[in-house]
Amino acid sequence: MTASRQMKLGAFLWATGHHIAAWRHPKAHVTAGIDIDHYIQLARTAEAAKFDMIFCEDAAGLREANVGIASQTSRSIGFEPISLLSALAVQTSRIGLVSTASTSYNEPYGLARTFLSLDHLSGGRAGWNLVTSASPIEAANFGATGLKPHADRYERAREFAEVVNRLWSGDAGSGHDGQSFSARDALDLPRSPQGAPVMVQAGASDVGRDLAARTADVVFTAAQTFEEARAFYDDLKGRMAAHGREPDDIKIMPGVAPVVAQTETEAREKFEELQALIPDDVGVALLSSYLSISDLWRYPIDGPLPELPESEGMKSRQALVVEQSRRDGLSIRQLARHFAGARGHWRIVGTAAQVADELQARFEGGAADGFNVMPSYFPGELDAFAALVVPELQRRGLFRQEYEGRTLRDHLGLKRPG
Repeated sequence: MTASRQMKLGAFLWATGHHIAAWRHPKAHVTAGIDIDHYIQLARTAEAAKFDMIFCEDAAGLREANVGIASQTSRSIGFEPISLLSALAVQTSRIGLVSTASTSYNEPYGLARTFLSLDHLSGGRAGWNLVTSASPIEAANFGATGLKPHADRYERAREFAEVVNRLWSGDAGSGHDGQSFSARDALDLPRSPQGAPVMVQAGASDVGRDLAARTADVVFTAAQTFEEARAFYDDLKGRMAAHGREPDDIKIMPGVAPVVAQTETEAREKFEELQALIPDDVGVALLSSYLSISDLWRYPIDGPLPELPESEGMKSRQALVVEQSRRDGLSIRQLARHFAGARGHWRIVGTAAQVADELQARFEGGAADGFNVMPSYFPGELDAFAALVVPELQRRGLFRQEYEGRTLRDHLGLKRPG
């Protein structure tokens, strides 16, 4: 590791917070999902702390099939993210603006135009998080007969990304006529101020990693242990050469859910306060949605997770959850409560120094290029991370004091596309 290497940080925004019961926290902003002033405050907090980007994910449907359960989660209401980021673009000046959009329920020409417009509106700060959508609920909202097989979704995504990159290249002869898509004309916009919007992906299955190695600039991932994070990092970086790319052409940023305070005791108390707010039915419903199983309630809640058929949904997340349940000997109830805190992502509870120690170990140990920070509730935990952890990382020379440039590619140290 070189002395000048610094970690990248994303602020993952999500209405009231990433903990499933965040909306019940006494200091949470309950109407956050539809309050633009709330999002402006979060974006400005992250920009003042010199985060590389803010990130908004999306799903074209309710998160849970049971509307009663969906209404009891911290993710049941929120703005369409491109509209939101367009508003935030004029309230910020440097921080990157990244949003999810699905290759299953969009067309390349329209999506390429939308993100390139955001890129120009923001002066070169936009990024697209490519997802294939794994929810039958979303499929039903678009007239689909059901969730398409995993391999088919990724084949569509591969061609989709190819068409979008051609359109972003500004080549007047970038027409495409392929298996799933056709696009005749170039876009009615000039090249991006940063060459092209940043391409982000989060698929961790084998086919997802191949797509990322071919096309992604940034990869979000979930890993509980250092060994898991290092194995993913080495595997993905090792796939780059087959596509004519260098390992540093991708920045790998695992999700992390910190709960930080001045003392470890205070941090533990904050975390336990959140955990106490989780109703069992909500926790199990969340776990069921990620495991793509609708009848988890028919198993004893204090018994082990049953053997599950392979999913056509989020294969990598299902594997992560099953592995943790077996490794730690967790019952369904225990697993659901653990999962509800960060949806399978890495969780750290402690002081600023303790959180920084953990981040530094994975960063310098070759398991991450940075982290996508997932505060448990907003605005409190983002404020705490910005006020306590960021200065500690800066003191150690691990994070910037000021932005190095104006575009998202500048922040991330990414090449400008040819």
